[in-house]
Amino acid sequence: MNAECFSSSIFVKRATYIVQEIASLADAIEFLDEWPGDRRDLIHETALRACYDAHDARKPVSAARNAFLGFSKRAGILVDPTSATKWIAACKSGGGKVQV
Repeated sequence: MNAECFSSSIFVKRATYIVQEIASLADAIEFLDEWPGDRRDLIHETALRACYDAHDARKPVSAARNAFLGFSKRAGILVDPTSATKWIAACKSGGGKVQV
């Protein structure tokens, strides 16, 4: 397992019908960097700093994961992992091909 991978993924709502899996520091940093400027606050800043600190080995990856989890809860974008994985599994079955 990559040292920068989270112990378990966090699923967040990126848009109304888009759920994104955050599985690593890189995923979390990218997501936080793309967060709209007008929605950034102290919790966003704290989560981003924790991710960068973990990336630079100044904090454990678990601290960054917990900070991102707290951010996603506060932002109201956290998605229940069981419902997200069921949706992903349903989308993968069949490969998108239509039987004619």
